[in-house]
Amino acid sequence: MKVRVHHVHLFASDLDASIAFYQRWFHGEVLADEVYAGARNVMMAIGDGRLNFYDQAPRDHGRNAVHHIGIQTDDLPQLIDQMTAGGIEFRKPITGTPGVGYVMAEGPDGVLLELFEAHEDQLTGGPRDWFAW
Repeated sequence: MKVRVHHVHLFASDLDASIAFYQRWFHGEVLADEVYAGARNVMMAIGDGRLNFYDQAPRDHGRNAVHHIGIQTDDLPQLIDQMTAGGIEFRKPITGTPGVGYVMAEGPDGVLLELFEAHEDQLTGGPRDWFAW
């Protein structure tokens, strides 16, 4: 089973200013800029890591500007089974859109984790590029 940190999901009170900041200082490359799951999302590569900006102001500054850490796997049901057996609780079953299934779990110190599996052959446009291994 493959697992990797795929992205950190950030709220952005001024999405275009956030994009410009990360492009200027860290050579960020916009991979996709589109509406996904009901809101404008921008996926940006910085090296081989990703930032996923969500067009919504953060509830607070600092750590509250980070929505979740996205962890990608190629076998989400297996990962959920292993974590459940280890005492991790999931409030909801796998949900998502065609080609992408995810669950949310709480990590240490209340850090929100998105565990997901993407099937590139079922995706088009930006999401296909976002989740490519």
